[in-house]
Amino acid sequence: MKSFGNDPPYRQVASIDEVFERQHDGPAAGQSDGRIFEFGAFSEGKVSLVGAGPGDPELLTLKAHRLIREADAIVYDYLVRPAIFKAARPNAERIFVGKKGGGFCCPQRDIEGTLIRLAREGKKVVRLKGGDPFIFGRGGEEAEALAAAGIPFEIVPGVTSALAAAAYAGVPLTHREHASAVVFLTGHEDPNKPDAAIHWEDYGCLGATLCVYMGMKNLETITRRLQAGGLPPETPAAVIQSATTNEHRQLVSTVDRIALESEHAGFGAPAIVVIGAVAALSGKLAWFESAVATGAGELASRPSL
Repeated sequence: MKSFGNDPPYRQVASIDEVFERQHDGPAAGQSDGRIFEFGAFSEGKVSLVGAGPGDPELLTLKAHRLIREADAIVYDYLVRPAIFKAARPNAERIFVGKKGGGFCCPQRDIEGTLIRLAREGKKVVRLKGGDPFIFGRGGEEAEALAAAGIPFEIVPGVTSALAAAAYAGVPLTHREHASAVVFLTGHEDPNKPDAAIHWEDYGCLGATLCVYMGMKNLETITRRLQAGGLPPETPAAVIQSATTNEHRQLVSTVDRIALESEHAGFGAPAIVVIGAVAALSGKLAWFESAVATGAGELASRPSL
């Protein structure tokens, strides 16, 4: 049994191949006939792909709270805050499959195999993801694997990080005078992709609010390429780190300076970058950072879920 931080011991994840080997009497162990997901009349459980929101437990949806409370097993990521687990039963199995930096990382294929195995054991499974499962959360991949395996599942949306970070930083992503469109982008594409899917120069002249997830490591390159595509260097930009939590902090600058200034200020993941005219409104609309500084926004002072 392994454990991470203050988390309770978690059950070892099972790859899809291991699930196949244990539950199918066809090919020899370690082999597959290409029908990994198709076999077995097992006790039927269900998997709920649940968005845990951005961190503040009060932003968890009522449905997510109910499913966590009823779950037999919770498969969760690093960004799920500990306070979320207050709703879970003490005997609910917790399986950690996240990562932080270069630390422990569970392969996606193994996560999918674990979800299938738990459901075939007849369990109510909650796959708990920070933010929303269908926005840069690999929820689509996991739903595809469950569908192919014939496992009943449901999708429970969560408040995605860009929406929450902007709201708590006082940045309206749309505004009649400043922005009529919003774009969600990942700043950290799959390193195995032969060609980058995002041509950043194309977004430099779009005139929309740009919300960049997982972009801190590549922020200098991203902002440089946006400017090369026509984005004025004086365009406002904001970095919001650990949004909605007691560690929330934010920095507003311009697109030509945000990478350097945020690096000097020690900003890092998890963070959202918002680029566009609306970012400047944080100067008069920011409310949460000052509340945390004075103690008025302390999550620890709130009643438990």
